Amino acid sequence: MWELLVSPQKRVQKRRMEVGRPAVGGCLFCITVNLLLQVLAEVPEEEVRGRNALEQTKPSVSGQRSALLPGGPKRHVMGRGDTVTINCSGFDQHGVNPAAFQAVFDRKAFRPVINYSIPTHVNISFTLSAILEVDAQLQLLTSFLWLNLMWDNPFISWNLEECFGINKLTMSVENLWLPDIFIIESMDVDRAPAGLTAYVSNEGRIKYNRPLRVTSICNLDIFYFPFDQQNCTLTFTSFLYTVDSMVVGTDKEVWEITDMSRDIIQTQGEWELLGINKATPRLLVGSSVYDQIIFYVAIRRRPNLYVINLLVPSGFLVAIDALSFYLPAESENRAPFKITLLLGYNVFLLMMNDLLPASGTPLISVYFALCLSLMVLSLLETVFITYLLHLATTRPPPMPQWLHSLLLHCTSPMKCCPTAPQKGNWGLGLTPAHLPGLKEPVELVQKVPGPQEAELNGCPGSTKGQQEDEAQKQHLVSLWVQFSHMMDTLLFRLYLLLLATFITTVIVLWNT
Repeated sequence: MWELLVSPQKRVQKRRMEVGRPAVGGCLFCITVNLLLQVLAEVPEEEVRGRNALEQTKPSVSGQRSALLPGGPKRHVMGRGDTVTINCSGFDQHGVNPAAFQAVFDRKAFRPVINYSIPTHVNISFTLSAILEVDAQLQLLTSFLWLNLMWDNPFISWNLEECFGINKLTMSVENLWLPDIFIIESMDVDRAPAGLTAYVSNEGRIKYNRPLRVTSICNLDIFYFPFDQQNCTLTFTSFLYTVDSMVVGTDKEVWEITDMSRDIIQTQGEWELLGINKATPRLLVGSSVYDQIIFYVAIRRRPNLYVINLLVPSGFLVAIDALSFYLPAESENRAPFKITLLLGYNVFLLMMNDLLPASGTPLISVYFALCLSLMVLSLLETVFITYLLHLATTRPPPMPQWLHSLLLHCTSPMKCCPTAPQKGNWGLGLTPAHLPGLKEPVELVQKVPGPQEAELNGCPGSTKGQQEDEAQKQHLVSLWVQFSHMMDTLLFRLYLLLLATFITTVIVLWNT
């Protein structure tokens, strides 16, 4: 009702106002769009390019997956795919800026790999610069090594052109991830000096060299001392990482390691390096498998010191003992001479005891023991021959028939039976004068008086029978003296045979 009472003019004005509201809203929208376009037009063109480049560098999920696949594009990613960019500005004037590598330093506690299912390859080599000590009693080898480790860090890289041609830098190992490589045979703590550095190349390859004094277990075989060769092992492996996380190898051939060690080895002592070999077996500890590399270090003892101080004097004493058999058996100096040699040999062994290994039974100890045994047998032979000569010249017992036949066979091998006695000689072709150093049997027994002497001495009862008894006694003395000399010669030849056999056996064993 109220609208009907309103005048027609007011109705027209009201309709015009309702129609004009949408037109005003459209004008405001157009003005806002124009202002935004002007603001965008004022943005520098370089900033737009930078934003476009930033959008392009953001890896997508598909890009991350393709980087992990074997056939996908190669990318250096860290964490969720962020690439460490090393800014080289100012390196040519102000040196290296540590802030450029801070992202790498912050991740030193983690193994540097793109994909944790891929193991880290660590190349191991060393240079043997000195063989310090070989302890045969404790079975230990002390040596000095230059240990070389090399691995790749895929998160470190820079452009040579942007970094003024710098292809490698030195960094403190305290800021880098280090593989936990250790030597299984080591029996001492690591005494490497602190504050060492490593070389880092522009491709992310890290080379870490450090000096190392190693006291390692070595199974020493001293049987062939002093001509022995030892084969010690140095086993390098990881303490924590299994074969799924770390693989060890070497970037050098074993002949290169051997030649380098021989060239720079500084000790010219008791031991010399023969060669180095390697093997790469796997180490199984429970259900875990560890990768390892074993180096076999072959060393040889220089025997000159022991030959001059041990073998040569011992050989001289044994040779003098053998020559003492040429002294007359009836001489009173033969037995004391051998006793003096025996005592001198014992003193020699006591003085040279420090040069022998403290443990085990080397072949040279057997050699000394047998030489001492031969000298004792030589002395016993001299005592036996002296006893026979004393028995023959004082109270000669009757000689058994078998011993008489043996003596006849040895002294006259061309005769099959004893000959008849001629003028007081009882069957033997040798006279006492033929025996060197032997006194006449007449001097060894009581002299037989003649008929005139018997009458002068008041012994008319001396008859021809008594003279024959004395002649038989002299003949028996001669037989026992000849038997003593025959035994002396036989035992001397047996002594030489044993000595030659023993020396030949020792030389053959030392040469094997």
